Order: sequence, then C-alpha cells, then structure tokens
Amino acid sequence: MSVAISAGEINKLRQQTGAGMMDCRKALTETNGDFEAAIDWLRKQGQKVAAKRSDREAKEGVVVAQTSSDNKTGFIVCVSCETDFVSKNADFVAFTKSITDAAVSNNVKSIEELNDVTVNGAKVSDLINDKLAAIGEKIGVVAFERVEAPFVAAYNHGAYRIGVLVGMDKNAEEAGRDVAMQIAAMNPVALNAESVPAEVIERERNIVMETMQNDPKMAGKPQEMIAKIAEGKLGAFFKENTLLAQSFVKDASKSVGDYLKSTNNVTVTEFKRVAIG
Repeated sequence: MSVAISAGEINKLRQQTGAGMMDCRKALTETNGDFEAAIDWLRKQGQKVAAKRSDREAKEGVVVAQTSSDNKTGFIVCVSCETDFVSKNADFVAFTKSITDAAVSNNVKSIEELNDVTVNGAKVSDLINDKLAAIGEKIGVVAFERVEAPFVAAYNHGAYRIGVLVGMDKNAEEAGRDVAMQIAAMNPVALNAESVPAEVIERERNIVMETMQNDPKMAGKPQEMIAKIAEGKLGAFFKENTLLAQSFVKDASKSVGDYLKSTNNVTVTEFKRVAIG
C-alpha cells in the first residue's frame, strides 16, 4: 500500500540533500515515506546517475550575453544540455535568460557566485537540479564571462549559440554591434598581436618552422632566410586571427582597426566570446 507523500516532506528531503523535487518525490514514494531510507535511495541513485552521465558530453546549450542597464558591465552565461531538442526549447532559453538576469542584477563575478544567487526564492544551483530532474539531461552553468568598460556592447548570434561582449572606451552602440558581429563570425584569438598569449605564438611558430623544414623547396636555404620567411607567415597568422588586424566583414577593403578609426576613434579594450559546439 502506497503512502501519501506531502509537499512538506518532499521539501524537507530536498533541503537536506540538494536533490531535485521530482527525485525527492520518487525517493519517498519508493521507500513508502521512510525519510532515512529515502536519503539512502537518493545516494544510491545519485551515484548511479553520476556514473551513467559522466561519459556523456554536454555539447548543446544556450548562451546569453547581456549588459547592465548603464552598459558599463557585460555578462555571458552558458547553460549546457545534451541535445538540441532541449537547447531549442523556448522554456530552456527562458530558463537561461533568467539565470543571466540574476547574474546582471547581482553583479556576480564567477560561476561559483552565480550558482549561489537566489532567483524567486531558490538558489541557481537548486534551479539547475530541478531542471535536470525535469528534463532528464545533464545540465549546468558551464561558462561565465564578465567585461567592465566605459561602454559594453552585447550580441547574441544564431539562436543563442554564440554570445559576445565588447568593451569600449566610449559609448558607441553601432560600432559595438559591428565589432561584436565580427567577433562572432571570425573568432579572433586576441585583440592584437601584442595580446596573443605567448604559448599560442610559440605553437604557431613551431608549426611554421616544422612545415618549412619539411618542404623540399626550403632544402639548403640559409637558416636566416627560413627564419625571416617564418616570421612573415607568423605575421599572416596575426592578421587573420587578431581582431584589429582582421579584414572587416562588412567592408573587406579595411581592417577592423581602420573601421574603428572612422568611428570617432573608438578603442576596443576587451572582448569575450562563448560559443556552443
């Protein structure tokens, strides 16, 4: 004979274990309302679920970029899931937006801080657990970015597949959107050559040098010549992969840097890009 499970008992178990509401209801139902046995059931079920899901990558999700009302701080939040069926669902998009709203309104600075923020009386981490229980997929806040500047532009691309933030030294909404679209499309590794991480430069240099050494046309060439050609190829890498040097997607006759000079010399101070897949 099944025992009636009250909402209070479900909430008590949920508060003590951190498990989702649906899981708590099932645990108490399976154990006929025995609270301690329900905790044991959840632990066993949790271990089983964790083992089952640990090898499943969360390659889907929703990315939302948003700024504060004064446009001086921008946030990107990515909530991952396992299937595009979920990521394209309007409720899941709204769920991610609500978490991003919480990030903005609480001016959070990390994923850990965001997970501890309260939304409508519940912590974000608890809301994640509830959503996991409801949809049956591994989900979580897997990426968080923050930009502060005199003006920050936010851009969401491709049905919330890519989110971009651009920090600038002055209010320039149109330029901000143009540059954000550039970043979404071309995915630069850094702002300029000087800001490319040293390990990225070293990796590219090694690739170029090894390629040239294996090229029969380079056989017998002086090392100085090879090094000079390698630096030229590295320069081409910077042109293709750093924001200010890239060809501007809306007018290939100029670079992004040239475009910014034409917009009252707006300076990009920082950018962030988060993408699904």
